[in-house]
Amino acid sequence: MARRLLPIACVVPLALLASSQKAAAAEATRWAPAGITSQQFESHPAFDPQTGDLYFVRSTPQFSGWRILVSHCGPQGWTEPQPPSFAGPGLEADPYFTADGKSLYFISTRASGSTKSKDLDLWRVDRGADGRWGEPTRLPEPLSSPGAEWFPRPAPDGWLYFGSDRPGGLGGNDIWRARPDAQGRWTAENLGPAINSAANEYEPLPSNDGDRLLVMSDSGLSIAKRAGAGWSKSVKLGPEVTVNGSEIGALWSPSGKTLLFARDTGAPDSGELFVWHEQGNEPWPPECPARKP
Repeated sequence: MARRLLPIACVVPLALLASSQKAAAAEATRWAPAGITSQQFESHPAFDPQTGDLYFVRSTPQFSGWRILVSHCGPQGWTEPQPPSFAGPGLEADPYFTADGKSLYFISTRASGSTKSKDLDLWRVDRGADGRWGEPTRLPEPLSSPGAEWFPRPAPDGWLYFGSDRPGGLGGNDIWRARPDAQGRWTAENLGPAINSAANEYEPLPSNDGDRLLVMSDSGLSIAKRAGAGWSKSVKLGPEVTVNGSEIGALWSPSGKTLLFARDTGAPDSGELFVWHEQGNEPWPPECPARKP
């Protein structure tokens, strides 16, 4: 979950994609399903792989008071969003499912109950055999820290990517990753100048195949390609996606061909969801209710 920033991005046309060396021509379009869209700020969508439920963040139009909500796709469409069973006090945001749907990562200030983003830590909640969520667990240091953490996203190779303003970075907030050794001890590392800068990088999103890394920063979304054990220099996505630098909370479709994200559209709207078909025009996000064949 990034802080709300509205610089006008200096956009470089996209020239770096895993499947193509040409920028996509299609522009991102509004995704505004009834029951989800409101006059509030909707962002950070995540679809439950087991149930199809939509988890997302709703906050004020000024991007404060972040809370995770969940909606079920029923016969009449998306149901009224409600807090999930594991909801806690304070701020909560950035939900993300593991591929099997057995766990969900998020950020929270529930340890203190604070509504200040400087207290955010990384949390995970696991699903029992009965399909119900258990009690969330705060991820230990060096995952969580005395600083603020953002957007925990597991990669296929076992690394957990996240943003943080902890000491040792290149700027105010940087992208980090961590993974455990054979004894279960975690080690965290900064992704370095290929990804981070003296400005703020908040949100990392590894692709489902592990070949690309999408990064949300002060100036919008950029993308890097896998380069050995690390990443190439990230390149800003073009005006098809990055319009004003407020683009946040991105989610790849399972195929990796489509991107769903939020953008602050300003008054009289607030934060709205957008979909960008990088390749083709696959039927995603899923329709609700599903169209009959």
